[in-house]
Amino acid sequence: MGGLSAVLSRVAEHGRFVLILGLVAGVLLPDLADTLKPFAGEMIAFLLFLSALRIGPRDAVGGLRDIGTSFTLVLAYQLAIPCLLAVFCLAAGLSGGLALAMILMVAASPMSSSPNLTIMTGHEPAPALRLLVIGTALLPVTVVPALWLSPAADSLGLVFAVSLRLLVIIAVAVGAAFAIRTFLWKSPKPENYLALDGLAAIIMAVVVIGLMSAVGPALWNEPLKLAGVLALSAAMNFGLQAGAFAALRNTGAARVAYAIVAGNRNMGLFLAVLPSDLIDNILLFLGCYQISMYLTPILMRRLYK
Repeated sequence: MGGLSAVLSRVAEHGRFVLILGLVAGVLLPDLADTLKPFAGEMIAFLLFLSALRIGPRDAVGGLRDIGTSFTLVLAYQLAIPCLLAVFCLAAGLSGGLALAMILMVAASPMSSSPNLTIMTGHEPAPALRLLVIGTALLPVTVVPALWLSPAADSLGLVFAVSLRLLVIIAVAVGAAFAIRTFLWKSPKPENYLALDGLAAIIMAVVVIGLMSAVGPALWNEPLKLAGVLALSAAMNFGLQAGAFAALRNTGAARVAYAIVAGNRNMGLFLAVLPSDLIDNILLFLGCYQISMYLTPILMRRLYK
């Protein structure tokens, strides 16, 4: 067990490059990507479990001490921005899969490993942790207005079904992790946290292969379309990060974490709750979005310094 922990710790130290390996494999190994695709939703739920396991109930509650700012940012990120984007899409007559993907991106809660991304940029992860806890808890509620305004809203029943499924997945993943920390694993050591970070990096690298199942074929068959979607997803991610970084300049040490969360959302969690026909419509955007997410610690590092 000690040997495995040492290996995972080494993986954590090189987490940024492990993520890049996952991106490359997702593009170059389309058969593997197709094999992993059906399990992407479950793997993302497992990442949520790992994040909750690392945080623990005590730190989760303690991390809410700045609840006012965190709550305000979650409402801005997951409610205000998605609703504004959905209204814009309706007014512009945009009703295809790309519009739905953009709305789901900004409506999603913070990426489960957003604290890890913050660590990889050399900054304090606690503010990202606070947004992750509050944003994930509120997601089944905040997603309802944006989803109702989106092209996916064929019926109110679908909207509430998605919200209920999200609630169940979040409750099971977080509840199981907190139960383990409360009754079985009360006092992890620093090396345990590092090992969890390494395991999370590996799972992130594996899950991104499945999430990029549409990217490899598009590279060979529709390169111009791929380039356009890639540019759009990167512009949204890095644009939201840069905008938040500029707007939140008075938030002190939390500024970088708030900016990272603004652009990096757990969009893949919707794979576990959306109907398969809607999933197929957003897969290319979702795959391209992973590229900017996983390159955040490298491409945004200079800005955040």
